[in-house]
Amino acid sequence: MLLTRIKGPRDLDRLSQEELDQLAAEIRSFLVDAVSKTGGHLGPNLGVVELTIALHRVFESPKDKVLFDTGHQAYVHKLLTGRQDFGNLRSKGGLSGYPSRAESDHDVIENSHASTVLGWADGLAKANEVLGREDHHVAAVIGDGALTGGMAWEALNNIAAAKDRPLVIVVNDNERSYGPTIGGLANHLATLRTTDGYERFLARGKEILERTPVVGKPLFETLHGAKKGLKDFIAPQGMFEDLGLKYIGPIDGHDIEALESALQRAKRFSGPVIVHCLTQKGRGYEPAVQDEADRFHAVGVIHPDTGLPVSTDAASWTSVFADEMVKLGKERKDIVGITAAMLQPVGLKKFADAFPDRIYDVGIAEQHGATSAAGLATGGAHPVFAVYATFLNRAFDQVLMDVALHKCGVTFVLDRAGVTGTDGASHNGMWDMSIMQVVPGLRLAAPRDAEQLRAQLREAVEVKDAPTVVRYSKGVVGPAVPAVGKVGGMDVLRAPGADVTRPDVLIVSVGALAPMCLEIADLLDKQGITSTVVDPRWVKPVDEALAPLADRHRVVVTVEDNGRTGGVGSAVSQALRDAGVDVPLRDFGIPQRFLDHASRKEVMAEIGLTAPDIARQVTGLVAKLDGRYDSEPAAAVD
Repeated sequence: MLLTRIKGPRDLDRLSQEELDQLAAEIRSFLVDAVSKTGGHLGPNLGVVELTIALHRVFESPKDKVLFDTGHQAYVHKLLTGRQDFGNLRSKGGLSGYPSRAESDHDVIENSHASTVLGWADGLAKANEVLGREDHHVAAVIGDGALTGGMAWEALNNIAAAKDRPLVIVVNDNERSYGPTIGGLANHLATLRTTDGYERFLARGKEILERTPVVGKPLFETLHGAKKGLKDFIAPQGMFEDLGLKYIGPIDGHDIEALESALQRAKRFSGPVIVHCLTQKGRGYEPAVQDEADRFHAVGVIHPDTGLPVSTDAASWTSVFADEMVKLGKERKDIVGITAAMLQPVGLKKFADAFPDRIYDVGIAEQHGATSAAGLATGGAHPVFAVYATFLNRAFDQVLMDVALHKCGVTFVLDRAGVTGTDGASHNGMWDMSIMQVVPGLRLAAPRDAEQLRAQLREAVEVKDAPTVVRYSKGVVGPAVPAVGKVGGMDVLRAPGADVTRPDVLIVSVGALAPMCLEIADLLDKQGITSTVVDPRWVKPVDEALAPLADRHRVVVTVEDNGRTGGVGSAVSQALRDAGVDVPLRDFGIPQRFLDHASRKEVMAEIGLTAPDIARQVTGLVAKLDGRYDSEPAAAVD
């Protein structure tokens, strides 16, 4: 196999065109076989095989910087830079599903949040200019919807202003919106447009004509308009050239020879150049090509021959939300859905099918989505903006200043909250409950099971004068966790015996961690430590009944699937202080560091967010209060 002989990008240089085509076929076969066993981003990578080969033949990574936005298009890049062990892809100790500096000098940015690469590229190109590195180049690949993000256009605006700063922008266009312009004429025009001589010719022509009395200036404007009209007819480049960016394309993104030719011309040009490549997401794998929803954008473990899942999971948090949204849509005509280019992953596809006139896909533009939601709410609708928890970070200012300040009834539904695991540091939804704590008036719900998700979603959309947030985990929803009583608005999940006058520990359970908290209580009980477990349901604001309840216990423990800094534990601590309740409090959550990719269970174990770990620490705390900490070690917790 040719692929096994590729240890680095320069090994591509000696391959013939026929061998390059063979290598592309081998890479696709490898990807289908490997990713079907581990899960991952299959469709996007099948679409960039030839493009990535061409990039690494034209540019000299790592001296030249080859960047990917979003990073889920980088599997082929990994293969060509010597990383061909995909056996533990996205698993602990294995390759990351995104570029990773820890893996290779060829990886520059770990950009699994979209629309950022052009900002990075602009900065790297400026660094080359400042430091006089004329033999260094920057090539940024942007696609898979990332050009719908506002950050990308902010960067383009700055990039276009530097006419003599080299930078190659590769637009990976896999949306099939128009056919490629191919053949000698398009190739010739592309060559002319990126030739300094052509620019000098235009400038000289303009100078001569504008000096010609009466007819000179009108004639130049007519000819210039005709030239631009001809180019726009041949290729859809007008928008980029209006920004002042040179344009090459569209190029067949699966023709290595054509790609290399275009990239070489772009590399030689002395300013910013757009290379527009038309690719097919999922190319070469029929199940992906036939998948109209997202071309196998991301898959679990599948049968490689059919593309069908190896196993069917039980109901997921996302599917519970999806079904309830449809029910709400039937009951209320003012309910509308908003997604940021993730209609299916966040569970709004069923709603869109049922109510096509009440769904809005804003693209990868969470900021715009939040502000547009404020407008919808002001206009009388109740928008439900479903988004991954990690991506709401991008719209904080809009939640604060557009939605909350204006007291708009907008519901944000956060999927993949807490530890998500295999997608790595950027996708863990571990900041939302900390960030949202500072938003005045905002109410935040963390349902513990499917029944509570349905109930709290309904409670959220009833709020008309403030933003509401409903957040839940990734994956399969656990069994129902029934309440045994109520205290204020909180559910009591476990109560000590009636003969216990002052229980030892009050455990405040947040969201999906309820089963773990009940397990903690069981382990404490074996040590003779009594406990109460409550689910606040709405963790912001802190329920007024919590402080009096805490005052009837010796210790308060909070357990949350969120960063410890500024999270629910911090809010509870502040509420107790404000109420004058002087009870020791221990908060358990996610440490404020970027977590390596691994399964959710492995990450939780690594950070000590498990029932045995927490019970052991609480046992020690109670022992210390009993005055037996130093003289009588606490018994081990099994």
